[in-house]
Amino acid sequence: MTSPADPPNGAGASGPGLKLLAVTACPTGIAHTYMAAEKLAQAAESLGHSMKVETQGSIGAENVLSDNDVSQADGIIIAADKDVDRSRFIGKRVLVVGVADGIHRPERLIEQVRNAPVYQGDGQEARRGAASAASAASGGGKGRSVTYKALMNGVSYMIPFVVVGGLLIAVSLALGGDTTSKGIVIPDDSFWKTVNDIGSIGFQLMIPALSGYIAYAIADRPGLVPGMVGGWIAAHGELYDSEAGAGFIGAIVTGFLAGYLVLWIKRVKVPKFVQPIMPIIVIPIVATSALGLFFIYVLGEPISWVFERLTDWLGGLTGTSAALLGIILGLMIAFDMGGPVNKTAFLFGAGLVSKNPEVMGACAAAIPVPPLGQGLATLLRRRMFDDQERETGLAALFMGFFGITEGAIPFAAARPARVIPANMLGGAVAGAIAGVASVEDNVPHGGPIVAVLGAVGGVPMFFVAVVVGTAVTALVTIGLMSVGGGGRGSDANADADAAGAAEAAEAVSLAPSPTGAPVLAGVASGGGTGAASGAMADSSAKAVSVSAAEPRDGGKDAAAPEDEAADQVLSGYLSEQTVKERLAADGKDAAIREMAELLATTGKVADTAELVRAALAREDQGTTGLGEEIAIPHAKTDAVTAPVVGFARSPEGIEWGAPDGTKARLVFMIAVPEAAAGDEHLRILALLSRKLMGVEFRERLLGAADVGAILGVLGEIE
Repeated sequence: MTSPADPPNGAGASGPGLKLLAVTACPTGIAHTYMAAEKLAQAAESLGHSMKVETQGSIGAENVLSDNDVSQADGIIIAADKDVDRSRFIGKRVLVVGVADGIHRPERLIEQVRNAPVYQGDGQEARRGAASAASAASGGGKGRSVTYKALMNGVSYMIPFVVVGGLLIAVSLALGGDTTSKGIVIPDDSFWKTVNDIGSIGFQLMIPALSGYIAYAIADRPGLVPGMVGGWIAAHGELYDSEAGAGFIGAIVTGFLAGYLVLWIKRVKVPKFVQPIMPIIVIPIVATSALGLFFIYVLGEPISWVFERLTDWLGGLTGTSAALLGIILGLMIAFDMGGPVNKTAFLFGAGLVSKNPEVMGACAAAIPVPPLGQGLATLLRRRMFDDQERETGLAALFMGFFGITEGAIPFAAARPARVIPANMLGGAVAGAIAGVASVEDNVPHGGPIVAVLGAVGGVPMFFVAVVVGTAVTALVTIGLMSVGGGGRGSDANADADAAGAAEAAEAVSLAPSPTGAPVLAGVASGGGTGAASGAMADSSAKAVSVSAAEPRDGGKDAAAPEDEAADQVLSGYLSEQTVKERLAADGKDAAIREMAELLATTGKVADTAELVRAALAREDQGTTGLGEEIAIPHAKTDAVTAPVVGFARSPEGIEWGAPDGTKARLVFMIAVPEAAAGDEHLRILALLSRKLMGVEFRERLLGAADVGAILGVLGEIE
């Protein structure tokens, strides 16, 4: 008879020679996924255990664990920074850690998995989530990371709805809209009316998506439905007698309320026969009902009250200074971008179009400022924004032209403390200029489009107001982000723990060059003579020839002699042409510049300065120092015309901000065009990441005496 503390039969043993399984995964790249897999496998072998590792990288799941593997396993280690399905591990000892722990503490994890709790399914998830919630409530760094990641999860899923909905609406207004006393109206029987309706659906789903995926990040799938329904309620003020919904701010509130409410419900102990239906029936129904009723009957009344009081207050300002009224309307328009404050100002101006069009003129000038300002900021300081934000910035510029203020919501949701004040200041400036200049808008719509269509009186000053307001918003946004430590990546660094920092150094996918052979450039500096002769002896056996390699210099034909092929390894990604024996730089930024200049010697770099900027911008998002004396700086940019990868070696080491505190002595720099892709190149990088986890391999790479020896060592990665 077993005690309650004993694991069930088949849960796992604690003796020597264990059969262990592992799953490694990082959310954006492949380097950490395979490095953790290799370190765990090496540690298990050294301790006398067998281990099979499933990797979930950019090229999909590999070495997938079978049902038979799981049934025979004594323990399972999940080293991942993204969700991994654990339902197949019920009844087994499961240890869940970050991917960085798999790289830096594999032996400790193997010891810990011996006594790890037996995974029981959703109930255990509840305890894990509750711990995260408690950490967040206590204000700890880890909890702050959970909160930040949840918010970013919601924003990333919301962006496609904003872009698709906003652009469809903008295009339909431009091509099918008519200027009327009711605004820019599309005839009901028009094709463009259908396009507009489709775009409107995308916009309506924007707020629920933000709320739903915030909740999903906190509480997993049971949080998705209450989060999305709560977001829909927040966006539809008619459900709680308000002429305006709570907008994206309300969606953030409902997202976090839904997520933590679900976590709390998960903690409730229920009979065993009820447990299977908890995540699919009980939790979603209870959480959705509770959150919906709470928002409608508790939060909805204050929102409605605020809307009414703001409307009355604005009504009392109609006889005051035009500049003051313009400032107030601009502040309100830019505050919540579609929320109750914004809607109050807009409806106030729209209601006075026929009597006092100057009021709507101030609103019309302020309406496009937030999206135009944020879009301009992404152009002025590209390195402060990640790729997704830069793309969203272009869409925001387009939406701003058509008076769609919501185009700035993704930026405001991601960093409200910096973006909202910048939006408000720019909106206030635009509103004040339009008010003082008595700009008139004769339709209830805003943005440059109304001036283009002839609905604005005082067009020159209208554009002055918009341009100045946009510039103010962009410059203030950049200033606040600089003071706060940078862009989204810096926010993440401030909030993320060591595992999150390690995850940031992902590998970049490569694509074939126009000539058919991508290039891997290498830089090497100094080093001893440890295993040089052995590496040299192996080089010819390990080298792989490439049929369409670039000529190494002007004296060699493209159809290279046989010794040319022998100087290429890693399926042609590395050649003698791009190996330099010493890295002179002693700092990270200088090293990146030096390597970019080396890559430029291949003829594949069109703009060296832009390549450096892109690589440094990637560093702003999080260190690419992986630990174990390795760094992989990289950039995806059209500054290169074909994939180029560099390898560097520094005997003294360069401070790279690695999670384990080691200085980078082995540095690979990867640069690919924006459109680059290719699973074969991801496979090569996966092999590279794994091989670099071998201490003996790294020592031989550091000790290689010359270029040929370096190529010989790297040739072993096939």
